[in-house]
Amino acid sequence: MRILGITIPDAKRLEISLTTLYGIGRSRALFILKEAKIDPATKAKDLSVEQENSIRKIIETLKIEGDLKREVASNIKRLKDIKTYRGSRHAKRLPARGQRTKTNSRTIRGNTRKTMGSGRKKEEKK
Repeated sequence: MRILGITIPDAKRLEISLTTLYGIGRSRALFILKEAKIDPATKAKDLSVEQENSIRKIIETLKIEGDLKREVASNIKRLKDIKTYRGSRHAKRLPARGQRTKTNSRTIRGNTRKTMGSGRKKEEKK
């Protein structure tokens, strides 16, 4: 099954497989299935054509994928343009919601360490 150009996994339950779309999480997937009157435990390969079309119709009314990504990017750009604190944090690629940065900001700074001893190497002293 394909929705908005994205392939929905056939082997997984529908409530999980709908989350492959950007902007749809578990709660929104359950809401869509409740509106379409489809059991969340059903797999995508077991759907009839009418059920697929009802899911498609509900999803097309929501703002997801490209539209949502564009809106989020424009919101961040607006914050940067008006030079807010949050905008400056986004521009510097630092946490924007008050988290500490001495430790625990590795993912946003690009310093992810998979195991002990990996990550950024310290410069050798001569």
